[in-house]
Amino acid sequence: MGSKLKIIVPDNFKEFGQKVNESLKAIRGTKENHIVDMKLQRFNNGEGKCELYESVRDQDVYILTDISNYDVTYEAQRGTHHMMPDEHYQDLKRIISAMGGHTQKLTLIMPLLYQSRQDKRTSRESLDCAMALQELERFNIRELVTFDAHNSMVANAIPNKMTFSNGYATGDLILSLLSNEKIDISKLFIVAPDKGARAKAIFLADILGGTKYGNFDKRRNYSKLEDGKNPIEYHEFIGPDRLDGLDVILIDDMIASGGSLLDSAKKLKDIGANHIYLMVTFALFTKGIDEFDKAYELGLFDKLYATNLAYVPKEYKEKPWFYNVDCTYKIANIINNLNEGKSIRNFLNGKEETVEKIKILKR
Repeated sequence: MGSKLKIIVPDNFKEFGQKVNESLKAIRGTKENHIVDMKLQRFNNGEGKCELYESVRDQDVYILTDISNYDVTYEAQRGTHHMMPDEHYQDLKRIISAMGGHTQKLTLIMPLLYQSRQDKRTSRESLDCAMALQELERFNIRELVTFDAHNSMVANAIPNKMTFSNGYATGDLILSLLSNEKIDISKLFIVAPDKGARAKAIFLADILGGTKYGNFDKRRNYSKLEDGKNPIEYHEFIGPDRLDGLDVILIDDMIASGGSLLDSAKKLKDIGANHIYLMVTFALFTKGIDEFDKAYELGLFDKLYATNLAYVPKEYKEKPWFYNVDCTYKIANIINNLNEGKSIRNFLNGKEETVEKIKILKR
């Protein structure tokens, strides 16, 4: 057993953190509660503060935070305000400040990396992700655990003191899908909706024993901006002319509006794809789910598998086409191994373990 373990869970990850706490009790064979009693408070003018109600001096502390949770609110000025990533990140800094530097070791578990899509500079633009990582390093975070970072090379911004551990939930997603759906792996085809997700498609195809794969090429109009990005004019499929009789897994790291995934699903149906399963780590649904409801009714996809590593509203999770993959036990194991000074590689990648479990499912 490692040094005294404590976890800090703000409201943006409360349910998830409670499940992690219960999993830790089971893993460690104890009834001890690991969650620190604390409060994040917001004032009516938008300012805030954090207060811890117990000491974390010389403790091994793990902060769990979901910066995507827009369902955390507070009363501000003349209405109810929904918190956004910048505010969740500011609250994270308040939590760190409240500890006063007294922890033995401080680890941050932030599945959806803050500002992860603003990871490089191509013109006069901000480098938000790199700046945040450097700031966290100055706060003496020993290790940051994240998942499906948009560009893991952003870790080059912090080469010295803070370990950057980037994990993947691909194994959890595929095992859930294979356990719940009647799928013949020999008749599967893996597709990435763009070149950025191609590595994930290749990784999944490798896990499945060499399944064939393809990807779409997004053609963008770089002469204008819509919602802060160059609009996609069309998707071109790089793969076989026909997919008749094949079931397809369309895999990506996240859903924002979902336009790319649904457009890709339609094109795959047009060339004969049988069942289509959408698979993502983070289902953000930035424009709601109306288009997903319509696509499901039209038969463009059969089910969407997404983790609970980022917030999804309860009413979305109750949709017949949505399956939420629970990753709390994975996170609990990561925390336990870090506390005991053991490797967390298998929980970040999990390829070998997933391959063995798939072999059992094939029997």
